[in-house]
Amino acid sequence: MGMAFQHTDVNGGIFMEMKDILDFVKIEHTLFSLPFVLMGFVLADRQFGTESTDLLWIIVAAIGARGLAMALNRVVDKEIDANNPRTASRHLPSGKMTTMEAWALSGLFLVMLLFSAWKLNEVALKMAWLPVLAFVIYPYTKRFSWLCHFWIGLCLALAPAGAWVAISADVHGWAAITGIVPHAGGGRVLLWYPEIFFISFGVALWITAFDINYARMDVEVDRKQGIKSFPARFGTEATSKLSVLLTLGWCVCFCLTGLQGFGDPRDYRYFLWIPAVIIMSILNIYVMTKEVKNSDRTEIEMERFQQNLFKCSMLTGWVLLGSLLIMWDQ
Repeated sequence: MGMAFQHTDVNGGIFMEMKDILDFVKIEHTLFSLPFVLMGFVLADRQFGTESTDLLWIIVAAIGARGLAMALNRVVDKEIDANNPRTASRHLPSGKMTTMEAWALSGLFLVMLLFSAWKLNEVALKMAWLPVLAFVIYPYTKRFSWLCHFWIGLCLALAPAGAWVAISADVHGWAAITGIVPHAGGGRVLLWYPEIFFISFGVALWITAFDINYARMDVEVDRKQGIKSFPARFGTEATSKLSVLLTLGWCVCFCLTGLQGFGDPRDYRYFLWIPAVIIMSILNIYVMTKEVKNSDRTEIEMERFQQNLFKCSMLTGWVLLGSLLIMWDQ
């Protein structure tokens, strides 16, 4: 695969190498969604049990979905990236990769997603259209509304939900999504409420907070190009205030997920979940309100802020996953 794509640029014929492909789809950003994919898997595994290959196919599906989303975004935003000094050196605007190669990569990632969904179960395969549609729509949202940040939050919220459905559908089929099934304590309940619902809702708010701060780098360029980012529309002060509200929102969502365990008849508790949620929300708020203060002064300060934001956001998911893996058996 590392030598599979060939094209010609001003320096003559060259081959697209694996490192260029990984850089094209920003493989390191998979670190954002992967821990929440694994959270969905862990919760479903403890609730329904899993087969030996389920985790493998869920990870392959996650990689395919993430790669597809990024490749589509790069193709649709080629002209926008070309007119932005920060992004003009990306693969498509600079000619390091052709549009045909980018489409070929999109097709490859789509096949990964569909094949792994097929290996999981019928429900996972037939629901694969949902993330694909969300990925196709996202690049266009920034051209019309600052709600584009919430749309990308929705895209990432599908990660834990998708992993959970992929496992729960083995037992309950379509009822895992649409049905109301009998509950051991009496009555009938939605399987995905409240745990996976609040985790997915929290992920949506979490990635939205990250994305509006990521958009701080391009405020002036976005205004010139008519891109409807939140910082370009409302300014940096409003961005900081919304960041805090969104972070408090995902903190509440994740805490509600953890509090549910105390009223459940299960024989274990995630005793580190709520402390981890509170600590990481405080750390995120600190970075988004204190570390950001000098970011508008120079490109170096902005780069430092973005690096700290990336590290903090990436750490959040893995810390929460770690707290979920540590249980107290009653």
